[in-house]
Amino acid sequence: MPGKLRRAGHGMFMSPDEVLDVARKGAAAGCKEALITLGDKPEDRWPEAREWLDAHGYDDTIAYVRAISIRILEETGLLPHLNPGVLTWTDFQRLKPVAPSMGMMLETTATRLWSEPGGPHHGSPDKEPAVRLRVLEDAGRSSVPFTSGILIGIGETYEERAESLFALRKTARAHHGIQELIIQNFRAKPDTAMRGMPDAELDELVATVAVARLVLGPSACLQAPPNLVDSEYGRLIAAGIDDWGGVSPLTIDHVNPERPWPRIEELAAHSEAVGFTLRERLCVYPEFVRRGEPWLDPRLRPHVAALADPETGLARPGALPEGLPWQEPDEAFTASGRTELHRTIDTEGRTADRRDDFDEVYGDWDALREAAAPGMVPERVDTDVREALRTAADDPTKLTDAQALALLHADGPALDALCEVADDVRKSVVGDDVTYIVTRNINFTNVCYTGCRFCAFAQRRTDADAYTLSLDQVADRAAQAWDVGAVEVCMQGGIHPDLPGTAYFDIARAVKERVPGMHVHAFSPMEVVNGATRTGLSIREWLTAAKEAGLDSVPGTAAEILDDEVRWILTKGKLPAATWIEVIETAHELGLRSSSTMMYGHVDQPRHWLGHLRTLAGIQRRTGGFTEFVTLPSSTPTHRSTWPGSPVRAPPPGQPRGDGDGPPPPPPVHPQHPDELGETGRGGAAEMLRSGANDLGGTLMEETISRMAGSSYGSYKSVKDLIAVAEAAGRPARPRTTLYGEVPEERRRAAEASDGHLPELLPVLD
Repeated sequence: MPGKLRRAGHGMFMSPDEVLDVARKGAAAGCKEALITLGDKPEDRWPEAREWLDAHGYDDTIAYVRAISIRILEETGLLPHLNPGVLTWTDFQRLKPVAPSMGMMLETTATRLWSEPGGPHHGSPDKEPAVRLRVLEDAGRSSVPFTSGILIGIGETYEERAESLFALRKTARAHHGIQELIIQNFRAKPDTAMRGMPDAELDELVATVAVARLVLGPSACLQAPPNLVDSEYGRLIAAGIDDWGGVSPLTIDHVNPERPWPRIEELAAHSEAVGFTLRERLCVYPEFVRRGEPWLDPRLRPHVAALADPETGLARPGALPEGLPWQEPDEAFTASGRTELHRTIDTEGRTADRRDDFDEVYGDWDALREAAAPGMVPERVDTDVREALRTAADDPTKLTDAQALALLHADGPALDALCEVADDVRKSVVGDDVTYIVTRNINFTNVCYTGCRFCAFAQRRTDADAYTLSLDQVADRAAQAWDVGAVEVCMQGGIHPDLPGTAYFDIARAVKERVPGMHVHAFSPMEVVNGATRTGLSIREWLTAAKEAGLDSVPGTAAEILDDEVRWILTKGKLPAATWIEVIETAHELGLRSSSTMMYGHVDQPRHWLGHLRTLAGIQRRTGGFTEFVTLPSSTPTHRSTWPGSPVRAPPPGQPRGDGDGPPPPPPVHPQHPDELGETGRGGAAEMLRSGANDLGGTLMEETISRMAGSSYGSYKSVKDLIAVAEAAGRPARPRTTLYGEVPEERRRAAEASDGHLPELLPVLD
């Protein structure tokens, strides 16, 4: 490949100048889309590709695609449609802000065509059907309007062809993100290994289109490339297509260069001959233009609006592309909405019990039930619980997975015995002191389009309960907390599409400038990834910049259950388990310590809890960066993930020990094990302190996440309240810092004088 390109006078990649030259000519010719297509990660295969990227200052191909997409938007006004091959979830986050749509052909689900020698995909790792199906899932979870399809005539059977269509239907129903499906017929090309293969027959193509229409339904958008047939357009329309795809007046079909594009006038005439009118669309389909967020990034709205008909979402007649700045949305960090929610959630409650775009954002629930059913059935446990208890009491580090799983199923007297063992471990490792922290939660916005199905906190920006705080309001709340003895602010928020790339840095600086001594414990791994993708930085670079801005430690939230089997049911668009681990380990390497968490009681099972605990233990052995482990029971009244058939529910307050607390991890792994009083209530917290826990979390001062979910707990707790809980468990209490150090005397006195209680909450927005 590199040698062939050299002989033809080409580089490994088109240069930016070459790309922009073609894009400008396309804009002048009336094109509205810039299709960027290339092979899968060429730098992984060709040293010459790696050298080209290094020489031009790009970390990888995706970085170049992102950069050139921005230049196309700004200098030509064309809308990038990206086909850069197999993409990861993180790749989608990097590219979504610069492209209204993306695509990748599934081609086939026939694994044998990839795995067996001589198959058309043999030796091509990115052609593995499971890999390509994961790309489709990640696109849907990331709310990316996506084009896919199948390739027929490459050796697949009729059954395999049908299976491919049903796989596409399953993904489309689960996430509603497949904007178009292409039924493409194989055409043999010279100088390829399959040059001797016969072309797919026209009748086969027509039959496949018809079956696709029946399988995918009347609302699906189906395309058959018009240059891959001769003049049989009417048969394709009659079979069920409703789109001719991209047709260029300027460039060839680079995949099938021997097949020239038909003229637009020719396609219009053939469409009209069978009773249809040909209309121009954009690369992003009308449905997604009209939907807007979360499918269309705010930074792309002006570019799409400049070319779209506001009524139909199709291309606006007569619109000509012109370059527009690619920039952050206006009015970031303008205080808006129900900014008093931290107070009135306790007095007035929610305005509504769910977002107004519930079904659209959270996906197809029948598809979710189907996904949940096989893996969420409680498993039988045959391991001897008594033997497991003996091992735990003797040396918990020697517990096998089978023994640990048996203990996670413990009930009745066995659960009582387990809690005694856990409490003995607690005594030997950290002693009898119960610690707490004087802290204030500041949830700076609840506007979020991620689509976590367990979350009742997230709101669409137009919802009645939505709000965003200004930087001044964030700083004011930090200053108020400092005045009453706080040593920490814990700050997290929704993934608000309008927040600028510097938002998290700005928040940290605002607090540090107002209260230099305040510990800033902020930004979940999901927020870290969001910030990194918005700024174009790597995770390491972003965390380094955040630390310089004032970030002191990171909450280990957004973990839920670190098993993608569970995560993809719970969360539509949140980061995969591997990415969560990458963020946390990178933070630890940079000296940013973190908490660790597990949210349980939704669709998870004890085996998932065990896997989660083992994962956290492995991280702690590698980095030593965790300060604590927090168990978070799911609050179900307004959570989304408790549909019929879900076998697990969070235990009621009267049964607090059923939270998967044991088996106790090895003593060095999680030196602190808080019980979040805001999650379990006073009685439950005291019980947990007798079952291995040694910390009560914080005073909170304000809390909206659990309360929005309908929890009976979660409101402000005073220092006296926390001390009373410890005393109820027969234990002494003392304050701590975020990193479990001693609290300065001045902070102690301030907290004692005020009982850690705010004299008044901030007023509503003027």
